[in-house]
Amino acid sequence: MKQIQSIIDMAEQQCKANGSRLTNKRKQVLTGLLSADRALSAYELADYCKTEFDNPMPAMSVYRILDFLKQEELIHELKLANKYIACSHISCSHAHDASQFLICRDCQRVEEITMNKSTMLELQQSIKGAGFQLLNPQLEMHCICDACAISTVQ
Repeated sequence: MKQIQSIIDMAEQQCKANGSRLTNKRKQVLTGLLSADRALSAYELADYCKTEFDNPMPAMSVYRILDFLKQEELIHELKLANKYIACSHISCSHAHDASQFLICRDCQRVEEITMNKSTMLELQQSIKGAGFQLLNPQLEMHCICDACAISTVQ
């Protein structure tokens, strides 16, 4: 929990630097994402806040908070799953490339990785060559994690 509090403190400083505020409810939702071992939906986060903080929040409020956290680049939305995950780079102070997400089809664990810049540039050129414009460089790749692959074989 100490590590989570340290990340929350850094997120709070980032919000202040951007002229915004990380309220208690926003901290609770972010804590839920930082504590989870998988991506969570707004409804799962509402349940988390009710259980962990005795703070019932309507799903619509959680969605507004998630939008704020996305704008502050503290979390990512996984579009295909309609779930959210804390950014693994919250505590870093340097610029980051486009995030890519490996999502285990069995346990739903998510790992955030970055793609080599040259690979991303090649992908963008291919997209442009096909007559399209890239709107969002985030990729969500459905995979199977090593733990689930081992249990599937046994």
